[in-house]
Amino acid sequence: MDTDPDGTETDSTETEALRDWTLAQLPIPVAIYNDKERLARANKAMTRLMGRTEEEMRGLHLREIAPYPPFEEYDRLQEQVLRTGEMMRHENYGRAPGEAREHAWSIIFFPLKNQDGRVQGVSAAVLDYTEQYWARRRLVIVNDASTRIGSTLDVTRTAQELADVAAGRFADFVSVDLLDSIVHGEEPTLGPVTGPVVLRRVAQQSVLAGCPESAVTPGATESHPEYSFLARTLATGLASRHAVDDPDIRRWTAHFRARVRSIRQYGIHSVMAAPLRARGTTLGVVMFLRHRTQDPFDDDDLLLAEEITARAAVCVDNARRYSRERTTALALQRSMLPRRIPQPAALDIASRYLPADSQAGVGGDWFDVIPLSGARVALVVGDVVGHGVHASATMGRLSTAVRTLADIDLAPDELLTRLDDIVIRLDLEEGPAASDPNAPTAGEIGATCVYAIYDPVAGRCTLARAGHPAPAVVTPAGTVDFPEVPVGPPLGLGGLPFESTELHLPAGSLLALYTDGLIEAAGRDIDQGLALLRHALTHPAPSLEDTCDNVLNALLPERPTDDVALLLARTKTLDADHVATWSLPAEPAVVADARKQASHQLTIWGLDDAAYITELVVSELVTNAIRYGGGPIQLRLIQDNTLICEVSDASNAAPHLRQARVFDEGGRGLLLVAQLTQRWGTRQTATGKTIWAEQPLPYAELPA
Repeated sequence: MDTDPDGTETDSTETEALRDWTLAQLPIPVAIYNDKERLARANKAMTRLMGRTEEEMRGLHLREIAPYPPFEEYDRLQEQVLRTGEMMRHENYGRAPGEAREHAWSIIFFPLKNQDGRVQGVSAAVLDYTEQYWARRRLVIVNDASTRIGSTLDVTRTAQELADVAAGRFADFVSVDLLDSIVHGEEPTLGPVTGPVVLRRVAQQSVLAGCPESAVTPGATESHPEYSFLARTLATGLASRHAVDDPDIRRWTAHFRARVRSIRQYGIHSVMAAPLRARGTTLGVVMFLRHRTQDPFDDDDLLLAEEITARAAVCVDNARRYSRERTTALALQRSMLPRRIPQPAALDIASRYLPADSQAGVGGDWFDVIPLSGARVALVVGDVVGHGVHASATMGRLSTAVRTLADIDLAPDELLTRLDDIVIRLDLEEGPAASDPNAPTAGEIGATCVYAIYDPVAGRCTLARAGHPAPAVVTPAGTVDFPEVPVGPPLGLGGLPFESTELHLPAGSLLALYTDGLIEAAGRDIDQGLALLRHALTHPAPSLEDTCDNVLNALLPERPTDDVALLLARTKTLDADHVATWSLPAEPAVVADARKQASHQLTIWGLDDAAYITELVVSELVTNAIRYGGGPIQLRLIQDNTLICEVSDASNAAPHLRQARVFDEGGRGLLLVAQLTQRWGTRQTATGKTIWAEQPLPYAELPA
């Protein structure tokens, strides 16, 4: 008889039986090893787990019972417990020899000590925590989905991030298919999508390299009938799971031979589909497959698929909306940039425009080349503050305003002053001051701009800038300089003056105008950018187009983070052989002499066919100058791409067309000039005004 600590006598045989029953009936697999690490006892749960009887395993080391990983590691841990007397825990996910499926196991190795505290053996208890393991993994997957999906505003990349998060975690293959209309930039339909659907594969991922089990290549489209489980998923807006031998799945796959082959070859046995829906709109569907994982998808897997798909759908929709806005802004911006750069005789022109990368968004950079009267050319480069459709729209309004102001032949400083007023007015119309009179009246809309006018007759360039980077000038000898052009305030501040400066540009000079995105970059200050620009412009190139490429390659090795506009202009001059000038007294008798001199000059140029119209234009313009303008009067003919006739006088009063009445003695001169010439106009000068008219050359006679 034995005595319990409380004094109760118990039968030792009964105690032994209770111990044996406990070990045998314990639902947790337990094994006992002696001090030689050989198995002494194993309960029924352990024998089922190992797939062998206790008699078959007794007296063997664990590495002899199961001579393959991870049991060699378990054997090592047992030896460590026997040596140290310290309990150890080990976790593993895999298939035990007596199990058909993989489980998550937590194995506790603890020492068996006698009354003296000496280790006499070791026991191993195995706990199945598969449900907790998958619950924890699902939380990790959801957390990863929150952090990894949506790192960019690119639809394809976002879809690929979703596939990457799910594949290998709880699915063996994941595909993301979007409605083909969505991929083409169309707005999605609110609510579920019914009927047959056309889906485009935008992303996929697999536990197998190269996604060999995929029946659709990325970028390809596939039409799914209304009865298919993918179409039903889009119609109901609900996720679903199926075995591949379900009648509906077999009916669907029967029409896709590639899928039938894939199912047979890779042993696909379970499939799930979850709709990509965000903000009430359906974007596409995500499909999950299992083939390497033996367990089919269960309800918890379905909930997990719904969770990460719902999170990803918002990111995909954000990327879609951004891509659509970017595409719209880029199309709007490009439509407002000159489609064909004018190539005036006075300049050789080359240009580049690079939109910012997708993260930054399309900005409001622009450039333009505007032919002016007298063979002159206006060059403009501007940059609107901000990005997106609003910046592009503002850019369009300002570029149109510049063209309008250029048409009335304003000096650069005066044009920027007028443009500044326009920006302020736009700010008042759209900014906070429209609703709050106490709010700031400037700052919501802002821009920088440089405006230059090149005169090939004088070889002179007059320019002014509003908060814009200074231009670069390359001399015919190849030296690069950044001239000191007075910098005015950015457009939209108001109340501050702009100042023009004149540069002498001999023939062969190169003028480079650009936006700040060219010289400013992360990790590089402006001085470094200007040094790179100087070096790139110094490097000789066969053509202006090659020079543009050299500049962009030197300063923008990667996609720019801001829009970049670059405008290069190589100067030419119109020498005395293409320009004829006469000073005329303000006397009526001089008109006939002016016609005669003009006709003689056309003969020298070989343009006798233009003599009749030119004589008539000279007669009308000189007569008006004598009658209404007063001296000094100057007549000038310019042979450029067109034949230009200019008459200058001392009056600031601008003439205008009017309809002469039957008995009026005058009023028909300008109307006649307008009818006979290609275009005509007037511009103010320092001493009065100049009236000009252009007519096409009788044949393609261009200056050398």
